[in-house]
Amino acid sequence: MNKILVTGGAGFIGSAVIRHIIENTTDEVVNVDKLTYAGNLESLTAVENSDRYNFEKIDICDRSELDRVLSKYKPDVIMHLAAESHVDRSIDGPGEFIQTNIVGTYTLLEATRKYWQSLTEQDKSAFRFHHISTDEVYGDLEGPEDLFTETTAYEPSSPYSASKAASDHLVRAWLRTYGLPTVITNCSNNYGPYHFPEKLIPLMILNALDGKALPIYGDGQQIRDWLYVEDHARALYLVATTGKVGETYNIGGHNEKANIDVVKTICNLLEELVPENSYSKASGNKDGFISLITFVTDRPGHDVRYAIDASKIEKELNWTPSESFETGLKKTVQWYLANSGWCKRVQDGSYQRERLGAE
Repeated sequence: MNKILVTGGAGFIGSAVIRHIIENTTDEVVNVDKLTYAGNLESLTAVENSDRYNFEKIDICDRSELDRVLSKYKPDVIMHLAAESHVDRSIDGPGEFIQTNIVGTYTLLEATRKYWQSLTEQDKSAFRFHHISTDEVYGDLEGPEDLFTETTAYEPSSPYSASKAASDHLVRAWLRTYGLPTVITNCSNNYGPYHFPEKLIPLMILNALDGKALPIYGDGQQIRDWLYVEDHARALYLVATTGKVGETYNIGGHNEKANIDVVKTICNLLEELVPENSYSKASGNKDGFISLITFVTDRPGHDVRYAIDASKIEKELNWTPSESFETGLKKTVQWYLANSGWCKRVQDGSYQRERLGAE
């Protein structure tokens, strides 16, 4: 049984990781999260009463609090997911991304190094620091057949991806300089249940249901590789517990799709699943939900294509995604349709007000 500390565990991917661990293993989990706007403890209601789950509201930039938690829980594994992650927000206000993603990672690395150095030699060798990153650090792909590999040079395009690239470099430096046993993963675009509605797929689902515009940047031909979040959580746990120290593993879903095609697929699923909606074809709207698509001015520095070569993790750790894009997207749309209460509380901000009122 491992004791696993997860930073950012109230976020989209972090909460999926914690649900996976509690529901599928005997490990204990400590969730460390600052609870910014994207942190939502309602995403953990399925596991919050487990005696193997603990929550600590902590900013990863707070060194004294990190020291306290590490001393209290004595983790065997740290999975570092806490990050500011929305590209548009990083363009509007990069400062928070520098602070959380770079300074926060540095602070966590130093707290972890102090804790790790206090362990016995046996516990030192068994310990792992798993840093979760993104394929956006690699920048743009040129040829239509090109793929990101673990040795692709970094060329980040946005303040977000630049801050994540910097944090990746810090993690590798702490391995090389101090011997801290680290491993890094870089993933493609995630989607699935509990995704914050500012991101493309949940935004399109909820806007369509309300008859609002479905805004698509530029011509919508930007290509991304889509990874179902529960497949990603399973991969992350595998890397954290069986990955080789010093290695990087790319995690992808084998689902390259242009943004416009993603949105059209969502519209078609909604036609099938909610034909009674007033914006569907069945309700008399000539073109149905697709008529809500609106093309807007592209964002600065927008990368055209991402695609991951995930053969390393498949060969070395025997991981492959379980969901195709079609099956995963249908599950995602069905989840949002079945969880309108969660969506409403996120959209109107009451999930934050309720939390703050209880503190």
